[in-house]
Amino acid sequence: MTSHADHLLARDLAAAAGERLLKLRAAHASAHAADGAAGADASDAADKLRKAGDLGAQDFLAERLAAARPDDAILSEEAADDKRRLAADRVWIIDPLDGTREFGEPGRTDWAVHVALWERGSLTAGAVALPAQGMVLCTADPPALHEPAERIRLVVSRSRPPQFVTLVAEAIDAELVPLGSAGAKAAAVINGQVDAYVHAGGQYEWDSAAPVAVARSAGLHATRIDGSELKYNQEHPYLPDLLICHESLAGPLIDAIGKIRAGGS
Repeated sequence: MTSHADHLLARDLAAAAGERLLKLRAAHASAHAADGAAGADASDAADKLRKAGDLGAQDFLAERLAAARPDDAILSEEAADDKRRLAADRVWIIDPLDGTREFGEPGRTDWAVHVALWERGSLTAGAVALPAQGMVLCTADPPALHEPAERIRLVVSRSRPPQFVTLVAEAIDAELVPLGSAGAKAAAVINGQVDAYVHAGGQYEWDSAAPVAVARSAGLHATRIDGSELKYNQEHPYLPDLLICHESLAGPLIDAIGKIRAGGS
């Protein structure tokens, strides 16, 4: 069963992994500041930073979880999938570096670390760290629920805004707000910076598990875009879509999405 210690562990691990990533990023910036690298050299250096971030955060979280919860299973974006997790009662679902692209871009703050705990069919604890923003959102101390703005704000991918979300925004006269990683988008809803996160381009369980755990603990609605249940620790850990929003917006959004998917208006 989930204990308060599990909530604190999720928070502390996400925060500590985030601190390590910040130090790695700062060391990279310092090492390359004098080089004046540009073009292909700068791109190669950024790619090396991203790989180091992914692997370093993965190794850190895996080691700490193995020490703190040796009987629990782990599902991670950065590790081979151990199918024994399917028979486990407790599975930590982690994304050691959510928003690897943004992490490799100097000055960007819209990347995150996700740590969530799934138990017997439900998400029971979680934390989303936004290290470059100095913030950790967690189920140990859920943020206050924010009321929606007068004109709904929908968060959308900054680099690849999908036509589907544009159609949703038009249907409900919403403003589109671009952001980077999935964790950063969900955090913006949780913090009240935007009012809804609609995603229909396909994700994996580690992209949404921790954000959903924290969002629900804060009193927000979190389902698939048709209102059906989000299922975690599945044999194939793929989740096609996601809706996180204030409960009062869930009905109108699900209705608008349904009409768009049916080809109506």
